[in-house]
This record gives sequence, structure tokens and C-alpha cells, in this order.
Amino acid sequence: MKKSFVFSGSGGQGIMSAGITLAHTAIDMGKHATYLPEYGPEQRGGSAKCTVVVDDDFIVSPLPRMCDNLIVMNEQAYKKFVWDVKSGGILLLNSSRVKLPVEVDGEVIDRDDVTYICAPVDDIALEIGNAKIANIILLGILIGATGIVSRDTLAVSLEEKFRDKKPGVLEMNLKALDRGIEIGLEYKK
Repeated sequence: MKKSFVFSGSGGQGIMSAGITLAHTAIDMGKHATYLPEYGPEQRGGSAKCTVVVDDDFIVSPLPRMCDNLIVMNEQAYKKFVWDVKSGGILLLNSSRVKLPVEVDGEVIDRDDVTYICAPVDDIALEIGNAKIANIILLGILIGATGIVSRDTLAVSLEEKFRDKKPGVLEMNLKALDRGIEIGLEYKK
């Protein structure tokens, strides 16, 4: 089954890392995946977006017209990409930075044709121990809500990624992953 994911936010929020981790994990599970990063013109703190497509079959186009799942780390990304998710899709918001309702030019931007998953991932990351793991929490929420990849395969990807880091980094990321999965399971379709 083909599913597309757009991760969006600002540079430094782990947008690209989350996208490439999802793509690698899907490939490790024997699926096909594409990863397409896009950066804003700024060097640091600018806009960041990546598109990941996961399918059981070959992927013809790595850039869908609309995505099945939109992951938004900040309000700027919400305003920019809210209309890029298909009707019936999932809109996953970091409610630590995106406070609904969001207005643009006095009009509320709201979708009643998508499933909103609002989680304060920045706050949860700080509770666990490090703001940098917010993107792993988001991946966990996606796994819980969509089942696109398995928890165990993603855990192996994280083990490989954090193998040479300080002690405790892997454990913190696995804790973030599991906390995200708990949240995502509440929204499983």
C-alpha cells in the first residue's frame, strides 16, 4: 500500500532526520521508499520540508501532488502546508508550537476532512530529557497511528544511528519512540 508523508518545520527540528529514518526503516522492512528533502534559503532556522513515499511496489513518482500524512513541527509550516494533505489523511501537529485555531489574515485555517493528531511533542521531549528527541516522538506517533513500519525495525535503525553516541542517548530515543507510539495508537484507524 502506497503512503506519502510530508515532514515540515524549521531547520534544527529534526525534520530531515525523521524523514530519512522513516525511509530507511521502510527499506529495511523490504518495502520501497523515496526521500526528497527541500530546504529554505536560510542557513539555520529556515524552513525545512521533506517528502517520504513508502510502497510495497516500485515507486513511479517520489513527489505526490498531495500527501496522505502531514507532520507539522511549527505554526509557519502549518500555515504553508495545511492544504497539501489529502482529504481523509492525517495532520499531525506539534501542539507545543502550533496552537489551534490558527488564523491567517483574520481567517481561521481549519480542516474538517482530515484527522488531527495534536501532541505537545516539545514538552514531552523535555519531560523525557532532551528537546532534540521531539522528532522521534513524532515518528512514534506515526507508527502508532498508521502502522507504516514496525516499532522493532525502527528501533534497530535507531540503534545503528546512535551506536557511537554517548551512553543513554539510544535509551532516551527508544523511550521517545515508545511514548509516541502510545499516543499514535489512540488514533489508529
